[in-house]
Amino acid sequence: MRFMETPDKTTDSSTDAATETPAPTGIAAQDWATASADPQYRAAVVDLLGALAYGELAAFERLAEDAKLAPTLADKAELAKMASAEFHHFEQLRDRLSAIGAEPTEAMDPFVAALDGFHRQTAPSDWLEGLVKAYVGDSIASDFYREVAARLDSDTRALVLAVLDDTGHASFAVEKVRAAIDADHRVGGRLALWARRLMGEALSQSQRVVADRDALSTMLVGGVADGFDLAEVGRMFSRITEAHTKRMAALGLAA
Repeated sequence: MRFMETPDKTTDSSTDAATETPAPTGIAAQDWATASADPQYRAAVVDLLGALAYGELAAFERLAEDAKLAPTLADKAELAKMASAEFHHFEQLRDRLSAIGAEPTEAMDPFVAALDGFHRQTAPSDWLEGLVKAYVGDSIASDFYREVAARLDSDTRALVLAVLDDTGHASFAVEKVRAAIDADHRVGGRLALWARRLMGEALSQSQRVVADRDALSTMLVGGVADGFDLAEVGRMFSRITEAHTKRMAALGLAA
């Protein structure tokens, strides 16, 4: 999840220049029309969009199911709104796959077993576990895809970042979970254990997905993607772990 910060209007231009993000290079500096001339890169993008599309469809289904556990009508409506946003993201990815000549169902199919397995293994037993999963579990996956997005062509990168936008999970989950912990401190220990389990399962699933798809793994370790290597992949997962620790703190849980 991303939290927006208000820019400092008093910062002078010399400071802005010093902190400016370096210009993209390699594939990241190209548009889709140019980058997709490489068939291996095209295959990697189809895999990535297929994985994301099925992830969004599964998130829609899960949130709709979790709404049944909601303690109030207002909470039920909030989850329904989030589910609707996830489905809209799925539609964007499905339409993009069609636009680049890929069959959406075929692109998603290789990722069904892994994602369904993850959700079976991490089915929440109550409302609070569902909120923690939506906040922590989905955020780990989003962090992973954002890392990959930095190496994509400009058109694909813009789409990926757009569908990873927070649908409202962050503030809603933090508010509800912290209120539950304040009301009963014993809840915190149980949810902390649950979040650690989610972390392990989510990272394992991400690694399995990459390992099983040659085009994706090649992109990550430096084949068609500019600048990635095995050491950087390790650093990437370290950054994801660090972000998880910060989210746990936001929830009032120990990592």
